[in-house]
Amino acid sequence: MGASSLKVLVLAGPGTNCDAETLFAFRHLGCNADEETLRMLSRHPEKLAEYQILILPGGFTYGDYVGAGMLFAADLRHTIGDEILRFLAEGKFILGICNGFQVLVKSGLLPTFEKPFEKPSVTLEANKSLRFEDRWVHLKSEGKSFWTRGLPKIITLPVAHAEGRFLARDKKVLHRLQAEGRVLLRYCGGDGASPKYPEDPNGSEDHIAAITDSTGQVMGMMPHPERFMLPQQHPSHTRGEFRGKPDGYLLLSNLVKEACSRFS
Repeated sequence: MGASSLKVLVLAGPGTNCDAETLFAFRHLGCNADEETLRMLSRHPEKLAEYQILILPGGFTYGDYVGAGMLFAADLRHTIGDEILRFLAEGKFILGICNGFQVLVKSGLLPTFEKPFEKPSVTLEANKSLRFEDRWVHLKSEGKSFWTRGLPKIITLPVAHAEGRFLARDKKVLHRLQAEGRVLLRYCGGDGASPKYPEDPNGSEDHIAAITDSTGQVMGMMPHPERFMLPQQHPSHTRGEFRGKPDGYLLLSNLVKEACSRFS
């Protein structure tokens, strides 16, 4: 299957505000990308089976009332939960970005130690700075997953969130994530050194910025790859610092390549 035959669904809800950039990103990669609201999809949940990749984009769904992503997570589980389980059983992929990451952890789709929609064992809390953090950060790519295959050791992406502080329920959970290679991105200094604020913009445990589930099919990340698909999107582009493919392009293209290979 080529990228043009790959079907990507960007799932929006009340307060989603990164759907246009996300659609552009996957169309820029040559995919057949559509947008649908959860409310409309819940009326015809069988439509999810038409897609190979599901994206939960960034934003402030339901105004982040009760907690960032909490209400959208409950809606997702109770309206299309069965379809999500079938979707994953077929080897398909889910990516949650920023608010989408919050939805994944609060619905129990990440980190999935036992089964999807398990009781949450990690969360994303208010930034230590107690302020909305909107800046570019450096990230150290880790693990042997296809998500980070071929990425530079240190990449740069933007963040924009108020509740991005990754916390595990206990040290056992944190150790298991690390031991199983589930941590894919960590905040770092520009030279790869251990970060301080604002290099780690939210104070996450072990500077964790992205994790995956046990199958590798589901990833959640706080930084926004869809906002660095073109060199011109970086504030330093006029200096000629980004002559190759932008880091967001590289990361999302890894997902597209894996899906094309799996469903060829």
